[in-house]
Amino acid sequence: MTRPRPIHRAAAVAVTLGLALSVTPGMPASATGAVATGTPNLGANVTVFDPSMPVSQIQATLDATYTKQVDNEMGTARYAYLFKPGTYGTAEQPLQIRVGYYTEISGLGANPGDVVINGKVEAYNRCLGSDPANPNCIALVNFWRTLSNLTVNINGAGQDGCRQTANFWAVSQAVSLRRTQFNGGTLSLMDYCTAGPQYASGGFIADSKLPATTNGSQQQWLTRNSEVQSWSNAVWNQVFAGVKGAPDDAAFPNPPYTTLDATPVSREKPFLFVDAKGKYQVRVPAAKRNTSGTSWDDKSGRTLPLSDFYVAKPGDSVTKINLALALGKNLLLTPGVYDVARSIEVRRPNTVVLGLGHATLTAVNGSIPLDVAGVPGVIVAGVTIDAGLKESPVLLRVGKKHGPKFSSAANPTTLNDVYFRVGGPHIGKANIALEVNSDDVLIDHTWVWRGDHGVEGFTNGVNGDTDRWRTNTGRYGAIVNGDDVTATGLFVEHFQKYNTVWNGERGTTVLYQNELPYDPPTQADWMNGSVEGYAGYKVGPKVKTHRLYGGGVYVFNQNNPSIHTENGFEVPRTPGVRLHHIMTVNLSAGIIDHVVNGVGEAADTTKVGQPVFVTDYPAAP
Repeated sequence: MTRPRPIHRAAAVAVTLGLALSVTPGMPASATGAVATGTPNLGANVTVFDPSMPVSQIQATLDATYTKQVDNEMGTARYAYLFKPGTYGTAEQPLQIRVGYYTEISGLGANPGDVVINGKVEAYNRCLGSDPANPNCIALVNFWRTLSNLTVNINGAGQDGCRQTANFWAVSQAVSLRRTQFNGGTLSLMDYCTAGPQYASGGFIADSKLPATTNGSQQQWLTRNSEVQSWSNAVWNQVFAGVKGAPDDAAFPNPPYTTLDATPVSREKPFLFVDAKGKYQVRVPAAKRNTSGTSWDDKSGRTLPLSDFYVAKPGDSVTKINLALALGKNLLLTPGVYDVARSIEVRRPNTVVLGLGHATLTAVNGSIPLDVAGVPGVIVAGVTIDAGLKESPVLLRVGKKHGPKFSSAANPTTLNDVYFRVGGPHIGKANIALEVNSDDVLIDHTWVWRGDHGVEGFTNGVNGDTDRWRTNTGRYGAIVNGDDVTATGLFVEHFQKYNTVWNGERGTTVLYQNELPYDPPTQADWMNGSVEGYAGYKVGPKVKTHRLYGGGVYVFNQNNPSIHTENGFEVPRTPGVRLHHIMTVNLSAGIIDHVVNGVGEAADTTKVGQPVFVTDYPAAP
């Protein structure tokens, strides 16, 4: 099938505004008895399914939530749907799940094969237009949803012919697919069955077994520690690390694949499961080095009973949460939005903070919502952190900049699926979103986002963007000061100075995706001293050793298309700092003059959507 040339979600922003719905959190739309008996109290927005339940009942429950969440991009409702071990759906009556905003679909087995869905688990394009002749169906803003720990036997019975043989997962940033196996069909990362333009913006898969996979219009993607039967299509930046069956990258940039035989550092995300006695526990995998393939047979790591966790619900006081943490509890955040007026403080080594259903911490009165001490082995997973109306110095701090550092290379503090928002659902203000001061930290999939659209109280367009620049303020996305920090899947967008600054030694990034801010009103507003603009990725001038594999910086200065940015990447000129497979792209407004340090031609409006590649910097001898 011929697929249109991809563009970025910016083209749909104006249409997106005004369509977001507000949904009040509450009980899931479950039929009587939909929650399985013997289930611990995981909050009002967690539903646990049992295989004895009628398929029609489960289908109706999930359909009702999807109807609420399909357009609820900036809403406050959060949901988790958890499946006890067993089989759901049949060949004649498949369970076909559609996943909307802020929805988690996860199995409760110890292994992905313990929960089997005969049917599908899908995300389709979101149709933003009101004109039936031009419905503007895209996946560019299909954010904030989770799929994990189950097996899908693909069954499209009853669907139209275009959809029957593929499981569609048309998503963009802040979407996680982990510990999942697909059988009996193909996986498509774009939805080519709805009316166009069908664009998709990028995503993340880890620890999964994939069939023949169509990348389609996905602009950038990281697949890590998985198996894939085949992979077709590439747009700008497709990265594979430790993936069996991954495509070869010898012909880069045609196609633009970047393939690492092994992932330098990895730790799979903790997950909730039900053991053979029906008890709820949390599996905490161990960190690994230089690995490939899935971790399903790996027995290392820890298993913690749910009784070791303080199970928090929206409205719980931070004082109560911090007391539980200080007394030795881990923290399970059930779905919802938590207003945080003083920091949640994680001080003990090996503490696990696990969020369900995109649990969201919102800064109040300029707080630092989550503050992690400089200790080893802390894991924060499945949590979204929002800036509030008063500026926060930082939204998540890992270690103090001048504080003690107790770290372990074998047991790194780890962030899995941790997302940040400065603006979007409301006005947000932060100086720094993510600050990593500790050594030996693993960042495994994050989206650090200063909102380029939303419902903050002013409109999009030229005047609205000027307002956003002054009101929705975020200076730095991610600042890494610690040594030996690894990032696998680092997505950072739209900040008003440097999106990423890496000052620590021996840092490694595997896939970097960045968009410069859309909204500087004038060139004077986008000056770094005498330099035009801020690079999307900066390595500090004192750094001697650094590695980046697969990086892209995009420009779309819609508020003032004449604005220049001198370099997409800025790094010290030293042999130990090496960038492999990097590029810049123009999305139809503004100019990036060079890819890195004056090297690479301009990404300007003569080559809209056409990457400017640099294979290696410094150039290979």
